[in-house]
Amino acid sequence: MSKTPLTLEMERAVWKHTKKTGVFGCFEVTIGNLGHERVDFLTLDTKGVWRCYEIKVTKQDFRSNAAQTFVGNYNYFVMPFDLYEQVAQDIPEGVGVYVPTRGIVKPPKRQELGAPVDLLYRSMIRSMSRDVDEAAKVRGENSSYFERLRIKLGERQRRMREEVRRLRERDSSYYHMIVQQRLKNAELRRNLYKVTGTSTRILERGINQ
Repeated sequence: MSKTPLTLEMERAVWKHTKKTGVFGCFEVTIGNLGHERVDFLTLDTKGVWRCYEIKVTKQDFRSNAAQTFVGNYNYFVMPFDLYEQVAQDIPEGVGVYVPTRGIVKPPKRQELGAPVDLLYRSMIRSMSRDVDEAAKVRGENSSYFERLRIKLGERQRRMREEVRRLRERDSSYYHMIVQQRLKNAELRRNLYKVTGTSTRILERGINQ
């Protein structure tokens, strides 16, 4: 099922919110090898603190039967402010709320991890590997596209160079023809002068008169 524009907006917002030195995050982390619980966004910092973020964009989404996987030391809902105003009283104790336009509107409380730490590590690494594979695939597809584009551009450049060379050769031939014609005319004038003793310019004036 494709994500709505608002869901994608929430994802971008929480990613920017957590993009800090020493914080590592991953979207859609399935807990366990065959687990049915999935964290929308999971982060781990260099102090070993785990944070879970669940994205909700509608009241129906908030009240759905989909599991809310809060297994981190700190857990948050990520939602628009208007939705927060509607469901504020239903948010569990200890769970925080992050609103992109307002920041943290409800601070979370620290709790013990809801899953073994080694399981969280394995789950996050597996999900990061999935993202790398997808990125590599997209990069490979784009590389193929740009390679085809590069080849096509090279062919066009080659044709342009050939056309420029052809035009230069044509212009050179035309220029050579004009020079040869002028040389012939000059030779004709010299021969005519030798025979008549009169330059062609004087003859031309006499004819014109």
